[in-house]
Amino acid sequence: MAHVNQSGTPVLLAASGAISLVAGDLIGYHVNSTTALTIVIRDGGASGTAVSGTITPSIGFQAFPGAFTGGCYATLGGTGSVTFFFAAG
Repeated sequence: MAHVNQSGTPVLLAASGAISLVAGDLIGYHVNSTTALTIVIRDGGASGTAVSGTITPSIGFQAFPGAFTGGCYATLGGTGSVTFFFAAG
């Protein structure tokens, strides 16, 4: 049976940035505010592989379970703030 993370370290972003520099699991994200906010989630940093299309989120929590081998990065467009939950290791 696969291991499922139920909690992770919160990382608040209001602009593009690293969610984690090390491998681990993204659990999901909570959109705190949005004005035409878009999100692209990447494995391996700012120029890494996009693992999502362009997400146009609404306010609230969204599950986004995924394993990231090269760290996790979020490219944010528009205006807003998002708290990502990431379990390293």
